[in-house]
Amino acid sequence: MLQHQKNQVRSIYHFMRRIFAWSFMKNKTIKNLNFFEQRIYSQNGEDGLLKIIFYKIGATDKFCVEFGVEDGRECNTRYLIEKKGWRYLHMDGSNDTQASTKKEVITAENINALFLKYHVPEEFDLLSIDIDYNTYWVWKALDHYRPRVVVIEYNASIPPSESKAAVYDPNGVWDGTDYYGASLLAFVNLGESKGYTCIGCESKGVNAFFIRNDLINDHFMIKEINALYRPPQYGNRVNEKFIGHPPSHKVFVSV
Repeated sequence: MLQHQKNQVRSIYHFMRRIFAWSFMKNKTIKNLNFFEQRIYSQNGEDGLLKIIFYKIGATDKFCVEFGVEDGRECNTRYLIEKKGWRYLHMDGSNDTQASTKKEVITAENINALFLKYHVPEEFDLLSIDIDYNTYWVWKALDHYRPRVVVIEYNASIPPSESKAAVYDPNGVWDGTDYYGASLLAFVNLGESKGYTCIGCESKGVNAFFIRNDLINDHFMIKEINALYRPPQYGNRVNEKFIGHPPSHKVFVSV
């Protein structure tokens, strides 16, 4: 019973803390994005981060695209769809999907055609990419579309000083090792080339958050990559420290 009361007090404390933070940050620059993490449907704290981002920059068409959603129960856009009424496009190549999810295997060669096929607006509010293996190459190949916010899975096992990605393979799938995706620096550089700035990563070291440069204004503090990077808080442990997924013998390419 005592533990239950402690949990209730803790929940109330965190709730009041978030309310205070939100009201205080209305006209303030966000210096620590991780302070706003909140898990409702997302894997980690992405729900809360997207809430504060759109609280600061506002929403336009309230349209989101996410691929790599699997069954859709634990994804980055579910909160916006179910609680905020956003329109959406979900795509996934697996058989374990909801009826509303389009069954598509996403590649660098077909990503633009798929956006055209499903009538994605050229400028929409949110793009979330979680396809594990070819993430870097798919975002790089995306042309003519300028989502306002991009959430993308990065490989935290690669140091933030290295710009590396897994070798592109249109049939490539994650094999359970640390050979997948690309480093945070690779995505930061790619984002810059597309007109985006990384404003932070959630604390588990899984997703990075990018905002289109014309929307940054003074809403978010821009930091160096070492301050943005979050190491892996998942996978194997060595001396009680997470090191990510098991190491692979495969070699990343510099990008």
